[in-house]
Amino acid sequence: MSGSNRNSFPPSLNCPAPSPKREVIVLGHGGGGRLTADLVSQVFLPALSNPVLDRLNDSAELKLGSRQILFTTDAFVVSPLRFPGGDIGSLAVHGTINDLAVAGGQPLGISAAFILEEGFPIAELRSIVQSMRAAADQAAVSVIAADTKVVEHGKADGLFITTSGIGLAPAGLGLGFDRVRAGDAVLVSGPVGDHGVAVMAAREGLEFETTVVSDSAPLHGLVSSMLRGGGAIRCMRDPTRGGVATVVNELAKSAGAEIVIEETSVPVRDGVRAACEILGLDPLYVACEGRLVAIVAGADADRVLAAMRRHPLGEGACRIGAVAEIGNPRVLLRTAFGAIRALDLLAGAQLPRIC
Repeated sequence: MSGSNRNSFPPSLNCPAPSPKREVIVLGHGGGGRLTADLVSQVFLPALSNPVLDRLNDSAELKLGSRQILFTTDAFVVSPLRFPGGDIGSLAVHGTINDLAVAGGQPLGISAAFILEEGFPIAELRSIVQSMRAAADQAAVSVIAADTKVVEHGKADGLFITTSGIGLAPAGLGLGFDRVRAGDAVLVSGPVGDHGVAVMAAREGLEFETTVVSDSAPLHGLVSSMLRGGGAIRCMRDPTRGGVATVVNELAKSAGAEIVIEETSVPVRDGVRAACEILGLDPLYVACEGRLVAIVAGADADRVLAAMRRHPLGEGACRIGAVAEIGNPRVLLRTAFGAIRALDLLAGAQLPRIC
């Protein structure tokens, strides 16, 4: 490994917990872990609670006659704006589509708002917007509404993008945490941790023997392949902030299930694993932007995996665990040595601002 910070631990990996003497927002509140969950449960839900929001899904499900409309919103504050495999523009498109996709939806349109800092180069903005257009064209979706705001120099970090997306789910699809049963299988669509390590390396100027490239990609085509392939799919999530470990914890809590993950079954590329070992990171908690985690009926696991592997984004799909029982919500990890330990939520984030 080489780079500008090879002799010191990258400062952006430090994500402090809030001081007990003063309640303030810290970076960890945006990491998707326990601090994020506390912020949602203690601040947002008490004020905004309603039957749709309370489900805490990646997208809201709305009924319009016999049709199931999906709606999602997101914000992108990734630093740096460019990283191997993408930039904030393509990431915004992919992230919005994926929140719709894991609910079984096909995207109909995206809106985008650009928050620009005074002094930001127009040429850079033009390049990022063109990247957004290319990503949208590749996914066969359009940016159908947009807005722009400018703030004073020093009041932002160059560029933030917020998006919303609307999609349509097949009639009668019925994905839901309440469908999870003991014996169900936990699947992941490919190697984990690529995106978080790619962003971290670009941010800190780190170099490894092999370049780690973000997995950022739109997942709706893969989901369509899974649905066409048959088999009982219970629910799906995309493991962005907090990675696979955080998403599986969210699934376990929502379903009231004990889930056991097999450490040796979780696919991690050699370059990502090496980077995580050097930096003291756990790849299970490192973000992905082109992967999904699915819980499916145990008897249908091979059928769903076959459908996933027929799609380019699911070639590395595999089974990583199972639902042990219902009624005892927690996640356990069977390690490479055969020991069992809790796989809990982190308080904050290993890598802040990766999406």
